[in-house]
Amino acid sequence: MKTRLGLTIPLALVITGCGEAARESKTATPATPIAVTAATASEQAWPALYEATGTVRARTSTVIAAKLMGYVREVKVQTGDRVREGQPLVTLDARDLDVNSRRAEAALEEVRSSIPEADSAVAGAKANLDLTQTTFSRMQELFNKKSISNQEFDEASAKLRAAQAAYQMALAKRAQLDAQAARVQQDVRASEVARSYAEITAPFGGVVTTKTVDPGTLAVPGTPLLTIEREGAYRLEASVEESHLAAIRVGQPVAVTLDGIDRTLDARVSEIVPAVDAASRSYIVKIDLPNVPGLRSGAFGRALFSMGSREALSIPAAAVSERGQLQSVLVAENGVARTRLITAGSKNKDRIEVLSGLTAGDKVIFPVPQSLGDGAAVEVRP
Repeated sequence: MKTRLGLTIPLALVITGCGEAARESKTATPATPIAVTAATASEQAWPALYEATGTVRARTSTVIAAKLMGYVREVKVQTGDRVREGQPLVTLDARDLDVNSRRAEAALEEVRSSIPEADSAVAGAKANLDLTQTTFSRMQELFNKKSISNQEFDEASAKLRAAQAAYQMALAKRAQLDAQAARVQQDVRASEVARSYAEITAPFGGVVTTKTVDPGTLAVPGTPLLTIEREGAYRLEASVEESHLAAIRVGQPVAVTLDGIDRTLDARVSEIVPAVDAASRSYIVKIDLPNVPGLRSGAFGRALFSMGSREALSIPAAAVSERGQLQSVLVAENGVARTRLITAGSKNKDRIEVLSGLTAGDKVIFPVPQSLGDGAAVEVRP
């Protein structure tokens, strides 16, 4: 009897405990739903965009090269320096040019020193001609009166012709000096021009982007020394596939995004290069960019061309949660919040295109409360 009584008491306690637990579970109150608002995933007209990538280039860029051969004596700029128009950049060794210039100047001075002597010879020949002409006139009067012989008249005529020839010769020598002086002056100017080539200056204001020269380098005509780009005038050179070129025209507005600039730039197509790249079957479309701080050549950029519109399923972009490469939204289903993985497409203002994961009419919770998670009870309110 003692043994049976000992077993009976614990069993009664277990049965009593189970009954109390059952009663507590039956009387527990359900969780209060969280009030949320929702946006309906809907089909709407969506802009059809074509994205082309490219590189930022300066609209005005020039390669500086020497016009004559010579050793570089001094380089006055470095890569990244800003220069103004006419600023000296590179100086070449021009000692041989200086010698040629002095030689030409000496030749000009020699010619100029001979001019007074030639002028005197012309004046003497003219005076002798005038005297001979007067004498001949007198001799002709006497000859007409039969006062002199034929021999004397012939001698006077010969002297006149000789004086005229001497005068013409003096004039010719003087003209030769003028021509020689003009020729030597041209030599002097040519030597001065050649001498100016030894001082290489900036053709316009801009930034030095490339430097391939150092003091002691032999500068050869046509070999690049520096590259200068004009600041504030850049464009994006984008590669456009041949199939999309027909929809692009000069003057067309384009939205451009650039690495390093955290905003979209409003730009326009300025030029379409007619030649096609045989390897990629693409054309180069040049897009003028606005002048914005931080813009540099060589930057990577994307151009979005508008190609009309199409129907697309979209939701508010802020409703999408991103974790790594996963994109998800919370959808209200039968009073419960459920997580849906989606594939998002392009953005347009404050909305984003949904490629997969949702259907039209789904209620996407937006905005998402801080404490709301998958499986929570929700009540969608207007």
